[in-house]
Amino acid sequence: MSHPLLTATVLAVSLAAVAGLAGPTQAAPSAAALQADQSRPAADRARDETRKPAEMLAFAGVKAGDTVIELVPGGGYFTRILSKAVGPNGHVYAAAPDPKSTDAEPAAAAIAKEPGYANITVIPVTATGLSAAPTADVIWTAQNYHDMHLSRLKVDVPAFDGLLLSKLRSGGVLMVIDHAAVAGAPVTETADRLHRIDPAFARAEITGAGFVFAGENSSLRNPADPRTALVFDASIRGKTDQFVYLFRKP
Repeated sequence: MSHPLLTATVLAVSLAAVAGLAGPTQAAPSAAALQADQSRPAADRARDETRKPAEMLAFAGVKAGDTVIELVPGGGYFTRILSKAVGPNGHVYAAAPDPKSTDAEPAAAAIAKEPGYANITVIPVTATGLSAAPTADVIWTAQNYHDMHLSRLKVDVPAFDGLLLSKLRSGGVLMVIDHAAVAGAPVTETADRLHRIDPAFARAEITGAGFVFAGENSSLRNPADPRTALVFDASIRGKTDQFVYLFRKP
């Protein structure tokens, strides 16, 4: 969809920076260095062109020492990157579904056991689990805000958004990346059928909980996506039109 972010020169510098990530006195690596980290699984690195992690991290302003709550980490694509971004003095709380449920996502727990990822703690993505987590600098949700509107989950989304607001420090941010639906698309039906959400609806819902809209990044927008197909459909998978919104706690 666009040219690679890194030139050969930047890549060489980035790899040198990543080599020292574990050192407690090491300066925070750049977002580009984190993306270039060759220790990441090849399958993750193959998705970088469409997910643009360096741009996403820079936009959210994630930095060394931050406490991050990642909602529904999936296969752990961003979990690894966030862990290295916050470093040994920061922490990532991966809020995952019940490991005994059909929605189980074991990847984050497995990553937390790997060398170099001791700053990851898996917590339940429930009101109780999130309430017990420390106050965060960043809450991160990638491609799953729409899931809170799935009819089978019966989530009180405005109340959940209010809980997220309460878990951020003053000035902390909520980063939302999700698949765009057509304007005015019915939220529950669209979540159930297409795993998408109308960006305007998501923005209004989140600001309605007390967040302040802090900006949009257009790196993942794709005007060629008609926004009417299931995101897993072969015709559009990996190429969906995605919105990237940043919200701030006053």
